Amino acid sequence: MREGQTPARRGRRPGRSGTREAILRAARRSFSERGYDSASLREIATQAEVDPALVHHYFRGKAALFQAAMRMPDLENALTQALQPEAGGVPPRQVGERIVRMLATLWSDRELPRTLAGLMRSAATNERAAAMLREFLGQVVLARLGRDLPEPDRDLRVALVGSQVFGLLVARTLIKIEPIASMPVDELVAAVGPTLQRYLTADLRGSAENPSPGARETRPPADSRAVPSGNA
Repeated sequence: MREGQTPARRGRRPGRSGTREAILRAARRSFSERGYDSASLREIATQAEVDPALVHHYFRGKAALFQAAMRMPDLENALTQALQPEAGGVPPRQVGERIVRMLATLWSDRELPRTLAGLMRSAATNERAAAMLREFLGQVVLARLGRDLPEPDRDLRVALVGSQVFGLLVARTLIKIEPIASMPVDELVAAVGPTLQRYLTADLRGSAENPSPGARETRPPADSRAVPSGNA
């Protein structure tokens, strides 16, 4: 070492340019190898060779880090905003419509179809990738939705909303099924919002004696049937 030269600093990487990218690379590797549930922020910091405090500095938590690493939109925050109907002057009975509108806004991101395709391809061919996505959706997104739903049938309601949303996402952005793919947002909200609202608030286990709200009688009453004429 030359006289006056400062020794090379060793140890964990300080907060400098490239730290965030190093954390994201380590996060992708950790989530892919261990799944969402088993991966830890401390382990990711170790792989990225940074102080664990820097992970919290750049990302507010595990969910935010996962979404950034997988290039996903901030679903948890967007859902939280959609589930506060009174803040926007929208009555609770229109929460389903708010959720569809929020999702349609997120889906306008041009990168989302590519991200979704990659996640779906991995989940379809790799059980570890499927578990990672399932854990994230269950522990973060759907769990956030379930916090505002009353018992009974909370788990069923959450699962039904999830299936509807995921199917709509695939149809609109990935497979591009028409006319869903090009449907204006207002029309999409009007068509799908009431279905989500039913999953959220209606009686899901109704019967003939106790039909669910909005159910319609599909068979005509007996006295409305046409009587054949003698000239027929």
